[in-house]
Amino acid sequence: MSIFPRSLLAVTWLALFTFHCDAAPPEKPARLLEGNHVSELLEGPAAPAEHEAWLRGMKTWRVEQRKLLGPVIAELGDPYSLPQFEWTRTDFVQPQMMAHDRFFFDPQQQRYTVDRYLGDLEARYGGIDSVLVWPTYPNMGIDDRNQYDLWRDMPGGLAGVRQMVEDFHRRHVRVFIPIMYWDHGTRDEGASMPEALAQLAKEINADGLNGDTMSGVSRDFYDASVAIGHPLVMEPENGIADPTGLVWNTMSWGYWWPYQQIPPINKFRWLESRHMTHVCDRWSHNRNDLLQLAFFNGAGHQSWENVWGIWNGVTPKDGETIRRIRMIYKAVPEFLSSPDYIPHYPTLQTGVFATRFPLGDGSLTTMINQTTSTVSGKQLTLPAGDSTRYFNLWTGKELHPDIIGTSATVSFKIEAEGFAAVLAMADTSTTVTQLLADMRKRSNVPPSALSSEWQIMKQQIVPIEKTKPVPQGQAPEGMIAIPAGRYLFEVKGVMVEKNEGNDFQYPWEDRPELKHRHEMDVDAFYIDKYPVSCAQFQQFLEAANYRPADDHNFLRDWNSRKHPAGWDKKPVTWVALEDARAYAAWAGKRLPHEWEWQYAAQGTDHRKYPWGDDKKAKAMPPFANGRVQPLRADVDAHPQGGSPFGVMDMVGNVWQWTDEYKDVHTRAAVLRGGSSYRPSGSNWYFPQAHELNTHGKYLLMAPSLDRSASLGFRCVVDAATAEK
Repeated sequence: MSIFPRSLLAVTWLALFTFHCDAAPPEKPARLLEGNHVSELLEGPAAPAEHEAWLRGMKTWRVEQRKLLGPVIAELGDPYSLPQFEWTRTDFVQPQMMAHDRFFFDPQQQRYTVDRYLGDLEARYGGIDSVLVWPTYPNMGIDDRNQYDLWRDMPGGLAGVRQMVEDFHRRHVRVFIPIMYWDHGTRDEGASMPEALAQLAKEINADGLNGDTMSGVSRDFYDASVAIGHPLVMEPENGIADPTGLVWNTMSWGYWWPYQQIPPINKFRWLESRHMTHVCDRWSHNRNDLLQLAFFNGAGHQSWENVWGIWNGVTPKDGETIRRIRMIYKAVPEFLSSPDYIPHYPTLQTGVFATRFPLGDGSLTTMINQTTSTVSGKQLTLPAGDSTRYFNLWTGKELHPDIIGTSATVSFKIEAEGFAAVLAMADTSTTVTQLLADMRKRSNVPPSALSSEWQIMKQQIVPIEKTKPVPQGQAPEGMIAIPAGRYLFEVKGVMVEKNEGNDFQYPWEDRPELKHRHEMDVDAFYIDKYPVSCAQFQQFLEAANYRPADDHNFLRDWNSRKHPAGWDKKPVTWVALEDARAYAAWAGKRLPHEWEWQYAAQGTDHRKYPWGDDKKAKAMPPFANGRVQPLRADVDAHPQGGSPFGVMDMVGNVWQWTDEYKDVHTRAAVLRGGSSYRPSGSNWYFPQAHELNTHGKYLLMAPSLDRSASLGFRCVVDAATAEK
């Protein structure tokens, strides 16, 4: 039998199961694992001979830790026992879902498509129990809108969001919203964060708060929800640093890596067996290790796939594993909250680990095979009962144990790096009977027969049709001629989190990359000397009578479709990509491709800024980072900021729309030039990109959310081909 490399220590651990000792071994105190994100994990026994002493030490430690919780429970009560929180014990699969996901919202029909979103998950891995809806980061901070504003700006406003939440509830899926705990640099809401989020959650009827970056959601958030009569489930991202926080943090995430050779124990479930942890590793392409550790602990899974607009999809093999785990959990959930569960319950095969969850006269034992070979034969010895029956829920098969006295030894096969679940009980419910039948059918195609190959999500650029060509040397009014030329286009994304598949896939690339370099021939074109101004856009409104179908936030800082006095030369903002395209079409123009924009700004000498390589204070507006966004500068206010071709106001006033890219799940726009504003206080806000070899990636959902106070545009016109 070959052993998976991470499990070399497990060979020694399990090979010693034949060791017996008449005297009870000394108690082994519980020990926390050390390392990144593992303070929520406790070490398992170093060897099976130590299991009894280790378990006594674990129980002693639990008693002492629970003493810390007593005063808090006496004061606060027991949130776990609240009827409205009972669902948390069976909340086994939860994705974080970008609100920008194309399966969730249809911008053409302007409606949320919850059924489509859930149908996709059910088809691929069996469905979910709750969802964390995420409309904020990484776009938040492009302007001064705070986290609550972005919820209000979602399609349909809060009334539309509430209906979307009800659509999830109709499908028995609970809804979480995030706490952007670091959001203290945007517009002041005028209320504390706990109060504001509790009120928002009540208004849209959300079920819980997820504490982004938080090591325990502080009690003031829970208290604020209780105070307004809408108690919320608290779910921190980074575990629970203060043990007393386990009282009101009834759920949590678990970043349980690096994976341990001897499976560790979830500290929070050990202290409170009703606590639900969703194990998460958002960048992992192979989730089997993660799922094994979750199953060993009776924990749930964070099935996060759309990671800030980057698709890290579940493979077919992992999808089948998630489906089976959830099916088992859903059929016998009461066992998983057993306060008397036994981690590292003795097994009979090398490399196989188990946790037994006893309840009444029955038990559920979750098992994982950490070896790279199928393990067959005797696996487990359980208490024997006169009428007890034994089933491997993973395969749907009844087991016929060898019974000697009060012990029943069951034999079966576990796939390489696979799973098993032994249910021992006298009477099988209808639910269990149905599960067994379903699992027998599914076993015709075991997970190992399915593909575990991870595939990157390919993107396509949204085509931009050329305009009617204008003869060379006849630049339209207000436009600058850009000659044809050979151009080395080099650019990189500035997003905070950079990972495989991030940024864009250009037409000449075979996959999305973060950095891009391509030598190309650029055809001649004309580009607006300045970004489109408020006066120009108002002329368009009056001539075309343009009214967007989704008009929320459209020209938000105007009054009755009229710009304020003195704003003639201000760049127009609060226009969506759709609005900018409509203006361009009316004007006989189009939006620029990104490389055209950069060529017009940079020329051919690869300068860092339009005016050269040194940052000049007088070449662009002064930078601001207060909680209120300042008024943007006039487009002609900084004549020293011109490009080699004489194009103005390209950097540091307003971001500018260029190309759009899309894949099956995400639409995103390339933003160029940066703006004069970024909130302070957190590195998580939308980064600036003033340098000409950088760009921003802006996720798109709907015009109501996409429009921004910092985002404008300029247009181009194609030049006729020069006659030879």
